[in-house]
Amino acid sequence: MKPLFIPLKTEYYEAFESGSKREELRAYGPRWNHETCKEGREVILSKGYGKQNRMKGRIWRFKKQHGSLFGSTYKAAILAVYGTLDIDIACISITDLTPINQQAGPQG
Repeated sequence: MKPLFIPLKTEYYEAFESGSKREELRAYGPRWNHETCKEGREVILSKGYGKQNRMKGRIWRFKKQHGSLFGSTYKAAILAVYGTLDIDIACISITDLTPINQQAGPQG
């Protein structure tokens, strides 16, 4: 199975990079579920959709949880993004993050 691609806003990418963030929250559904986010699957974290600023890691835990059952910090983040807590959330725990060295293109 190819690595799961997870594009992130700069602030969240940098939080993973610094080690202060270890979980990514997404709306549970066809893209983010128990089949696509299997424990052990490799992931690629990307700052946005560009080819620069990427890290590889591995999913070490996955759970589906209703938005209303999270703590206050996660609840605030869920409300900010989705506008409601009445939503199932895919909570993807990621470990073993290492930078991916990008090859420079040809010099002209």
